[in-house]
Amino acid sequence: MNLTQQPPRRPTNTAMLGIVALARMTDKARAYKDETPGEHIYGNASGLDKKVLEFLNISEEDFANSAERFNDAELCDWIQETAPKTEDEIQTYNNDLLTWEPFDEASRQRLKDRLEKHGGDPNKFKTMLQSMELDDWGCFREIDLTQHPPRTPYNRSVAGLYGLSRMSDKARAAKVDKLNDYIYNCPIDEIILAFLNITAEDFQDAAWHNVNDIELSDWVRDQTERTQGEISHFNHTISQKGPEGDHQQEVFTKTLDRVAPNRTDITSWFDLLDLDDEHDYGIVDLTRHPPRSAYDTSLLNLIGLARMTDKGRASLSNSLGEYFYGKDSLLDSFVLKTLGISAKDFQNALRECTTDEAVVSHLQTNTKASEEEIKAFNDDFISRGPRTTAQTDWFRNRVRGLDPNRDDLATLIAMVQLDDQIVFTRLKAGV
Repeated sequence: MNLTQQPPRRPTNTAMLGIVALARMTDKARAYKDETPGEHIYGNASGLDKKVLEFLNISEEDFANSAERFNDAELCDWIQETAPKTEDEIQTYNNDLLTWEPFDEASRQRLKDRLEKHGGDPNKFKTMLQSMELDDWGCFREIDLTQHPPRTPYNRSVAGLYGLSRMSDKARAAKVDKLNDYIYNCPIDEIILAFLNITAEDFQDAAWHNVNDIELSDWVRDQTERTQGEISHFNHTISQKGPEGDHQQEVFTKTLDRVAPNRTDITSWFDLLDLDDEHDYGIVDLTRHPPRSAYDTSLLNLIGLARMTDKGRASLSNSLGEYFYGKDSLLDSFVLKTLGISAKDFQNALRECTTDEAVVSHLQTNTKASEEEIKAFNDDFISRGPRTTAQTDWFRNRVRGLDPNRDDLATLIAMVQLDDQIVFTRLKAGV
C-alpha cells in the first residue's frame, strides 16, 4: 500500500478480527515493506503499533512479513493461529485504546495543532485515536486537480469497479473547488452511479469522509446489491465503450486529434481519457501504461535508456506506479554505470530536458560512453539471465506467475517485456 497517496485505515477500524487499529497497522506494515510509508511510522517506533504488537505478542518484523505475504483474511487466520485472543481480551484491549487520551505535553500539543490545522471540533476529537484520524483525514481529503490528473479510469482500487477511484478524486476536488476542467458526475460517472444505485451526492460525501480506498470500498459494497460477477461484466462493458452518435464522435475525434493525432488504435473513452490526462499535464504516468520497451535503443542506441527516461519522468510526476527506477532497478543501474552518470544527476537532467532530443544532447555532452562500450553493454544485457541458483528460482517463479506456459524465457530483458504486457493486459481485462 502506498501511504504517500492515501492514509492507512482508521485507527478505530475493527474489520480485522474485531481488533482496534489492527487494520491500520496492516496497511502500514505493507507500506513499510513496499518502502512507501510516507509520513507514517510502522512498528515499535509508533506508539499505537507498539500497543497492538504487544497485545498480539508478535514482533514487528514477523507481522510485516506476514502482512506482505497474506491478504487480510489469510492474515487474520495467521494471527488467530499465532496469537489467539478471547472476546473478553479483545474487548478490554479495545476499550483501553478507544479511551486512550493524550498523555503528555507533546501528544496534547499534537492534538491542539491538528484541531487548528484541520478545523476539527474540540468536543468531537479528544482521544489519541481521534487525533490520528483527524490528521489522516485532513492531510488526504483535499485533491487538487489543478496540479495533477485524477487516477486512470482503469484503476479498480475502490470496490473493484472501473472509474470509482477516479470519481472519488474528482468528488474530493469538487469539495474544495479544485476540479480544474474536470466534471464530477460527468456522463461516465452517471453510468457508474446508476449501475450501483448510488446518488452523486451520497458518493461525494462518502469519498470526502473515507479517504482510504479500502474503507470507501466497504461503504460502496454496503450501499449496493451488485455482485462481483455483475461488477466484472460492467467493467468489461464500460471499458470498451466508445463514442455513440455523431456528436460524441465529433468530440472524440477532436480530442484525439489534439492529444495523439496518429493513434488510430484509440477507440474507447477510457483510453482517450488516459491520453488526455497525460497530454494536458505533460507527464508520463506509468499507472496507465508501461514505459518504453527494455529493448528500445532509440536513445543513444543504448538498451534501456528510453525506458529509464520514461520512468524518470514518471518519478518526477509521482506516477511511477509499481516500477523501480534508478539505482533501485537492475537495468537502470547498469545503464547509469555504462553512461558514467549518477541517478541523481540523471534525474536533475530530466528536470531540464523535456524532450528525448534534449536528453540525448545532454548525455552526449556530459557522459563518456563510447559506441564500443554501448555495443558491449547491449550485447551483454540482451543475453543476460539469472546467474545463481537463488536468482534462477526467483526468475522461474516470476515467469510462472506471469505466464506458466513461458518456460522458454531465459533472459531478464525478455521477462521484463512479458511483465509489462501481462500487468497492463490484466489491468484492462476488466474482470
